[in-house]
Amino acid sequence: MAEIIQRDGTWAFDGSTIRITPGLHRCVPLFRQTYGEISVPLEAVSDVVYEPERKRGRLRMRLREGADPLLQATGGRLPDPADPYRLTVAADRGGVAEYVAEEIRHALLLDRIPKEPTAAYLLPGPPVPVSVRSSDGTVSFDGTQVRIDWADSSDRVKRATGPRIIALRDLVQVEWLPNSGFEDGFLRFVTPETVFSKLPPERDPYTLDLWGSVRRDLLTALVATAVTARLPHPFVRAGGAGDGRGRERALVPAQTDHHDVLLRRLRELGELHRGGVLTDEEFARTKAAVLRGFS
Repeated sequence: MAEIIQRDGTWAFDGSTIRITPGLHRCVPLFRQTYGEISVPLEAVSDVVYEPERKRGRLRMRLREGADPLLQATGGRLPDPADPYRLTVAADRGGVAEYVAEEIRHALLLDRIPKEPTAAYLLPGPPVPVSVRSSDGTVSFDGTQVRIDWADSSDRVKRATGPRIIALRDLVQVEWLPNSGFEDGFLRFVTPETVFSKLPPERDPYTLDLWGSVRRDLLTALVATAVTARLPHPFVRAGGAGDGRGRERALVPAQTDHHDVLLRRLRELGELHRGGVLTDEEFARTKAAVLRGFS
């Protein structure tokens, strides 16, 4: 057993699995504490390195592409402190950190673990149901459908459409960008009908606009990951196996459907305008955004 215990968390390697447990200290980000313990099978690992510095060092684990739904959903955009595959190490524990890294690298060589992308997720992602309250509303996922309940501060168009419920079978993918505090983020659920839409996040009824507490909004990555883990693996969607090509083509609307989707979105906007939900200026601006997105 190779193990290192730090204020930031604990890594323990038993020869086949790396068990990562977040620390309980207040310096550990809420996201890592909420995501909880992660068991990483050796076959999911690409490499482990220890990066020494003057006052402290870092253990970093690199996973094989496609192995983890968390990395797939977040696209490498998690802030460093929230990254569960990064461990801050005190300077006087650098030798232990290097030993742990060396043990994992040695096992990778002995077991001849390939570095190529995986054809299936090797980690499960968060359990469901999962629910997160963000600056734009509350998003929940029970394993079969996503539900968004808008906040009082959400855009009038979103609140007028009421709660948004999206079945898992109707989802193409999830797009996530964190709120950095300087720039808004978003959590967007892409369906065949909205794949061409480029509405701004604050007006898109399929998108949570993340503009509030960075600490709280970061938790939306839990939902993004839980959904991603239950969607077809990107290897399949890209046509890498079996009938993946047929499924991918089915997920994207045909060009003839493109026109129908555009007309339906314009009709919805027209109804909101006639009902007094949208002002003339808001209607014109939103209509222009829809047309640009479908051009």
